[in-house]
Amino acid sequence: MGGKTVGHDSPAGDLRLANLTKRFGIFTAVDDLSLTIPQGSFFALLGASGCGKTTTLRMIAGLEEPTSGQVLLGDRDIARLRPYKRPVNTVFQSYALFPHLDIFENVAFGLRRRGIRKVDDQVRRMLSLVQLDGYERRRPAQLSGGQQQRVALARALINHPQVLLLDEPLGALDLKLRRQMQIELKRIQIEVGITFVHVTHDQEEAMTMADTVAVMNAGRIEQLGAPADLYEFPATPFVASFLGQSNLIAGDAAGASGGDIGVSAHGARFSVPAGRARAERGPVFLGVRPEKLHLVDSAEQVPAGHQHVPGVVTDASYVGVSTQYLIRTAWGSELSVFAANSGAGRPAAGRRPGGGVLGPAARLPAAPRAGRERPHLAAAG
Repeated sequence: MGGKTVGHDSPAGDLRLANLTKRFGIFTAVDDLSLTIPQGSFFALLGASGCGKTTTLRMIAGLEEPTSGQVLLGDRDIARLRPYKRPVNTVFQSYALFPHLDIFENVAFGLRRRGIRKVDDQVRRMLSLVQLDGYERRRPAQLSGGQQQRVALARALINHPQVLLLDEPLGALDLKLRRQMQIELKRIQIEVGITFVHVTHDQEEAMTMADTVAVMNAGRIEQLGAPADLYEFPATPFVASFLGQSNLIAGDAAGASGGDIGVSAHGARFSVPAGRARAERGPVFLGVRPEKLHLVDSAEQVPAGHQHVPGVVTDASYVGVSTQYLIRTAWGSELSVFAANSGAGRPAAGRRPGGGVLGPAARLPAAPRAGRERPHLAAAG
């Protein structure tokens, strides 16, 4: 590894990963990954532990060398450059602040390493950006976890990187502070206008902050798109289940008729708009989000044009904003239903396990069932 340094002030460009692969012995952590991250965007790599997202980030940062493939920033392949020669900075979950330096010197560290003497104005601008004015002479141990995270962010941004990598930087924060920092990170990204690449296993975090989300599984991208598109139109059963919760009903699609796809499942027939279907024939999964199911007491109460599934309430959990039900279907599996506690009409918490109910499933989206093939190939089935 070596090569010429790419200057932090050189023209930026899209970050492109081209056929990027990383193997550790016989194990393939990242498998022929190709994607483009537009310049100035907030991009999230979302996936479970072991899916390859952190390995991908480390290859962008230069902390892991790819087995094959390219990491392109604009037209320049930086895959073989040493980390300090790349216009890339990383904010880690641990923050890695220097305990013996005050906040001013922690933020100024990168500038001083580059031989820049006059740092006062730049450091104060960065501390103002992360809303830490007046904290210059405190030590890291005197700050809260959220404040330390802001210091780490300021220290990375002061070097004017073309790409900022965020390796689960909010993982150590409590829920309330984590939500505050999600909004704060998005504000900062918009203000500085550089490319943010955020690695996380937290679906809500990715959807809150990112312009584009890539869901990873087994070293590959299952689906990439805007958060709303991934949630409303999942391409595979894995994406439907990983991004939020989803009820999946196995069935068989019989082809298109009049703009709908007919699906047979457990002795019942359902129809799905062709525009929401990923397959027209063969084994499929019908998917419906828990919040889009509604409970009624009898089939007569199902609104016209809606579809329904009979079942019995087996559990009800009050969680504040909603009451979450488990419904045992006639074929033995359970469906989840989230009823919002809006205060309008009959209280959702009034229902008790054991009552017969039906859940009208309006316009269930269909995704192909994964068989022996890898889940990301299911859309071709």
